Amino acid sequence: MSGLLITTLAGIPEVTSDDNLAEIIGAAISKSPEGIQNGDILVVTSKIVSKAEGRQVAAADREAAITAETVRLVASRPYPGGLTRIVENRQGLVLAAAGVDNSNTPEGTVLLLPTDPDASARKLCADLRMQFGVAIAVILSDTLGRPWREGQTDAAIGAAGVRVLEDYRGTRDPHGNLLLASAAAVADEIAGAADLVKGKSNGCPVALVRGLSHLVIDDLDSPAGAARSLVRPADKDMFRLGSDEAYSNGYKDGQRAASAFGGGAR
Repeated sequence: MSGLLITTLAGIPEVTSDDNLAEIIGAAISKSPEGIQNGDILVVTSKIVSKAEGRQVAAADREAAITAETVRLVASRPYPGGLTRIVENRQGLVLAAAGVDNSNTPEGTVLLLPTDPDASARKLCADLRMQFGVAIAVILSDTLGRPWREGQTDAAIGAAGVRVLEDYRGTRDPHGNLLLASAAAVADEIAGAADLVKGKSNGCPVALVRGLSHLVIDDLDSPAGAARSLVRPADKDMFRLGSDEAYSNGYKDGQRAASAFGGGAR
């Protein structure tokens, strides 16, 4: 029989620029009745990492910040209050507004995502492992929309010390069928589960997950433990553009092809 414990870490104060997150989280762990053990996974809301890394900008600069963080526009749609931009950002993530967010940050400011979420997770994990002498893992989570379903869910944007994919390809199910495509994004599943206890407005930015020690790995530099490996490569992305943008590109390609043959698109 297996089970899973997910609990918040109480007592984490408002984080500001240059705060030592390992010390802050370590103090909360020391006061927690659960403590920390080998195989535990800490899910840390990326916002407190952004705050500690000084990734706050003035809210008036939000649109400019989105543009600066954007590598590629995927889709944009107008709405009564402005324009929603779905983009690929510098971290390789596809999400609304490049991850620039005005929630859970002081009035008049917005937060950018950590510059390198995997590197941030590695440093935090290494510091906490040294502090407590246990093999733990760290996942940095953020809220993402989903192209095929309504609502949002938390996902892993940074990770260290945890196998982010559980690859079942090449194994067989209980009926003997060969599994050809099954690879569970376990880091995303853990991030989503942790959000059920952290919540969006509870002021609880860190959750402890216990019961998944088989996913924890020793090597903090292993590519298998990097959330960046969850980003689908461009050549495998079947939905690289929004529908309107894909249609527009196709129309322009058709016009160019028609012009090359001396005709014109009608």
